[in-house]
Amino acid sequence: MMEQSQNSGPHQGLPVYTTGKPLDEAKAVMILVHGRGASPQNILELSQELPHPDFAYLAPQAANSTWYPYSFLEPIDRNEPGITSGLQVIADLVAHVEAADIPAEQIVLGGFSQGACLASEFMARNARRYGGLLVFSGGLIGSPNTPRDYAGSLTGTPVFLGCSDVDFHIPLARVEETAVTFTNLGASVNKQIYPGMGHTIVADELVHAHKIVQSIVTTQ
Repeated sequence: MMEQSQNSGPHQGLPVYTTGKPLDEAKAVMILVHGRGASPQNILELSQELPHPDFAYLAPQAANSTWYPYSFLEPIDRNEPGITSGLQVIADLVAHVEAADIPAEQIVLGGFSQGACLASEFMARNARRYGGLLVFSGGLIGSPNTPRDYAGSLTGTPVFLGCSDVDFHIPLARVEETAVTFTNLGASVNKQIYPGMGHTIVADELVHAHKIVQSIVTTQ
């Protein structure tokens, strides 16, 4: 467990939980963002489903286990300061990893539900080449017709989007919009829609996600 920076915001100064390789021995990193009402320990279970011997797995804690109070489909301003604070948590972790001489190309960002939404929004707003993005039941944040004119390029970053076609929390239209936005940003998008699936992660999603993990070249 490590401590975050003390910058202002509801999610700053909270613990970051870790598993896998110590950061100073790792060659790649997965940053995992938990969902509403969940915990870092919950999302770190993905480290057992997506194992890699050279990875460090990092999972930050949200204040009161919630990154922002309302649906991700609400206007962004209504979910502030939670969104901005959560995005800063991810930015600080990415900077911390890069300071350990692990480049962005060796960083995989992932999350489930609310955490997947936050991870998606971070990568869209900070577009460059990353190791990958794993979006389990999530999408970009904001009300319908939110501008998606993000700057930069993801330069072939592999992005996996997995969701049900009838998810109560994540409309299919937002998943489709997210896929188009990431494609326009230059990502290599793999979108998988599962008929009748619940708000969960299924085995087939892990198969697709594992391919991204295994694509990270760590022999240096």
